Amino acid sequence: MYYVHTVKDAFKIAPEYFDRPIDKVAIDVLKKKYEGTIDQKAGVVVSVFGVRNISSGIIYPGDPAIHHKVEFDMLTYLPYVEEVVVGEVTELAEFGAFVRIGPIEGLVHVSQITNDFLSLDKKVPAFVSKRSGKNLKKGDTVYAKISTVSMKTSVRDSKIALTMKAEGLGKEEWISEASKLKARTQNKKK
Repeated sequence: MYYVHTVKDAFKIAPEYFDRPIDKVAIDVLKKKYEGTIDQKAGVVVSVFGVRNISSGIIYPGDPAIHHKVEFDMLTYLPYVEEVVVGEVTELAEFGAFVRIGPIEGLVHVSQITNDFLSLDKKVPAFVSKRSGKNLKKGDTVYAKISTVSMKTSVRDSKIALTMKAEGLGKEEWISEASKLKARTQNKKK
């Protein structure tokens, strides 16, 4: 889930940037410091914006930079267990599919893609079910539920496990086919 947080911090301007507008330097410095990092409570920092309330600068003896206090907003993404997400399949491996959900990737283990038995056909490349004909390939948009979240100090080291086995999850065409089948089954019972 995405959140906007207001943050108060400090930054410094090196002498080579004294001729640039302070608000432009502030946004550049804060973006380099925060974007792409992980805060354990706030999640992945996606964007820094809305820089305001820049204080008058302070110069410390022996330090040529000017130090300022500042307030700004940052957009973060924090995944939650049981959250349903929409993502794009970015990579296939023997053990599962990687799915981009916002600024981070999760893994759908092959056993969690569908109730069908799937195998990776490297020629296509796609996960394919011989029984139902379902397939999953790079670039597909999928609906998945977050099973586990392990946020570390970097995006690369963080792990998110996803499942697509439950009703209403998976590729859009799988969901639509399941809905039609369910409707036909209910009509036959009447």
